[in-house]
Amino acid sequence: MIWFRSFCFNILALIWNVGVMLLLLPSVLLGARWVLPISRLWSRGLLVLLRVVCGLSYEVRGREYMPGGPCVVASKHESAFETLVFPVVIHDAIFVLKRELLRVPLFGWYLAAAGNVAVDRSGGAKALRHMVAEARARLAEGRTIVIFPEGTRVTPGEGGRYHPGVAALYQALEVPIVPVAVNSGSYWYRRAFAKRPGRIVVQFLPPIPPGLDRRAFLNRLRDTIETASVTLTQEAAGKQ
Repeated sequence: MIWFRSFCFNILALIWNVGVMLLLLPSVLLGARWVLPISRLWSRGLLVLLRVVCGLSYEVRGREYMPGGPCVVASKHESAFETLVFPVVIHDAIFVLKRELLRVPLFGWYLAAAGNVAVDRSGGAKALRHMVAEARARLAEGRTIVIFPEGTRVTPGEGGRYHPGVAALYQALEVPIVPVAVNSGSYWYRRAFAKRPGRIVVQFLPPIPPGLDRRAFLNRLRDTIETASVTLTQEAAGKQ
């Protein structure tokens, strides 16, 4: 049954994705002001499909930890779910993402028009400087930056290497970094077809204020996210 429901979700999601992107394609020429609401619409549609077709819902904890002013959200990344939920739960959220995604037909055009911060992973220090400059400009526009510090999806219970990009943003932007833990990988496995029914938890954690040195910041960020994510994974395991 799980496989059948997952198959139905994939078919309906494909129809939704292509339909939205083709029908609203002219908005790409109008910029982020038009594209960001479309991204929320797109995400909400897929989250509804997940809940109705796959029985997979979500809850958000710790919203009170989001500052009233500019900040960067640093989230654990266990499945594609994170890319769907943040445009819905964070107003005008944009992502730090790999530059290759902008080359994807249709989808990449929307990513670029929304003002997401694209990074050349092979670009070294120059790429980091470009990322910081782009992120600073987006914060000035009132956006919230979302970054996945490990750079890719990881298996629940495993902690990947935290890349220097998040530390560069922390030191250069001097705004709070809000850690986020998830247990999405317990229900929607990395690179897996099946999506198990249940309730994903997205947990915002106390922000890390500016002022720490690079190593102290990375250690605190990693310990905060990993500890909370392990707890959420154990919570999910107890419900299955």
